[in-house]
Amino acid sequence: MTWNEETPLPLIIQGGMGAGISNWRLAGAVARRGQLGVVSGVGLDTILVRRIADGDPGGFMRLATAQFPLPHALEGLERYLRPRRRERGAPYPTLPMFRVKGSATRQKLTMLAAFVEVYLAKAGHGGQVGINLLTKIQPPTLATLYGAMLAGVDYVLMGAGIPREIPGALDRLARHEAAELRLEVTGLPAGVEPPMLRFDPGAYWERVPAALRRPRFLPIVASTLLATVLVRKATGRVDGLVIEGPTAGGHNAPPRGELRVDARGEPIYGERDVVNLEKVSELGVPFWLAGGVGSPRGLRAARAAGAAGIQVGTLFAYCEESGLAEDLKHSILEPAARGAVRVRTDMRASPTGYPFKIVEWEGDPSAGFERERVCDLGYLREAYLSPSGSVAFRCAGEPEESYLKKGGRLEDTVGRRCLCNALLATAGYPQHRAAGDEPALVTSGDDLVRIGEFLGDRRRYHAEEVLDYLLGGEGEEARSM
Repeated sequence: MTWNEETPLPLIIQGGMGAGISNWRLAGAVARRGQLGVVSGVGLDTILVRRIADGDPGGFMRLATAQFPLPHALEGLERYLRPRRRERGAPYPTLPMFRVKGSATRQKLTMLAAFVEVYLAKAGHGGQVGINLLTKIQPPTLATLYGAMLAGVDYVLMGAGIPREIPGALDRLARHEAAELRLEVTGLPAGVEPPMLRFDPGAYWERVPAALRRPRFLPIVASTLLATVLVRKATGRVDGLVIEGPTAGGHNAPPRGELRVDARGEPIYGERDVVNLEKVSELGVPFWLAGGVGSPRGLRAARAAGAAGIQVGTLFAYCEESGLAEDLKHSILEPAARGAVRVRTDMRASPTGYPFKIVEWEGDPSAGFERERVCDLGYLREAYLSPSGSVAFRCAGEPEESYLKKGGRLEDTVGRRCLCNALLATAGYPQHRAAGDEPALVTSGDDLVRIGEFLGDRRRYHAEEVLDYLLGGEGEEARSM
């Protein structure tokens, strides 16, 4: 598939936020209006299992699973896929951790979960749906991509790293061929080849079918250099770029050059962190701007700068269709409408080392809660070379003693937390522990402090209202471009 007039570019890309925030309901609502709805690809296997453990309200997980084209691949997953409601206070079931060579159970669940999310997002309309993944989360990537492609995903978006190998992997997966990614390993000596993460779709087919449609690939970048490298040196076709600034929510790229922080300990971004849009335009691919542009003014300015449109996260994160837990959503919107919230860039919250945006507001139920240091999901773990020469995994959010035994430094644990569990709690799937349910951690872009301009007297709204607001100054002709 190539860019042409028959496949128009969206003006609005809905951000692929958090774990379970950009869910199938939100993506479907946006896609129905002719813009690009995006599901988050983070933690989909765990989310699928937890939805089922909660009784599969509405039966949507069963409905989509029944459409999975590889039913024999589900053998051995019965304990995870049998709908039943957890007893009050019972913990959610946990999945086997990813390794360099993923377990068959985890690979199959990952593939299925991506299929389910995209299938439901695309059901009942002809709009376009994308999936957003974090480059830093490597082990589930290939199975997630293939599952999404089986459901007909239209776009793949990836940030938080350099996804140089993804275009070539998409080409191979579209042909049902085995694909590989180099695993990033800390401590690997120079000149030593890293281990490969491998996924072979052919292993699941008795008879390989016709090729799938290869989705468009949009890396999310924060520098002119990275944009140039990916367009010119990726392993396959890059179809466009999302240019994200440091005001966007979630993980941000760190400032370029020597790290400087302000009086509140937040990173200071400067001229070197501003992407040169003229040079990006010269690369010959469409681009969208993200971070602080979620308004009609932002859309007009982006278009005037040569962008195809904008990516918007914050406004969609708090709409009725998003997966943000209802109590959190409305607890935040009330003070946010009055400008009484703060979005802080925390340099220590994420075990990945990337700066991470955190919402602070009066009434935060997790304020003052002592989080348990744990790593039982493992999405953000770091691969490292152990003293024995094998590749192992560790996380700066796990218990200090365990992290130190794995060669980690004590200073790297300070302020770290299990972001995986915190974000799943934010989406309404908190793990139950001896001390109570896992507390949530809410992330948003800086646009949250100005959301009152959009809200007016409302405290509830839908994705359709966000699109009406954003597209209001563009006219009908621009809406259909």
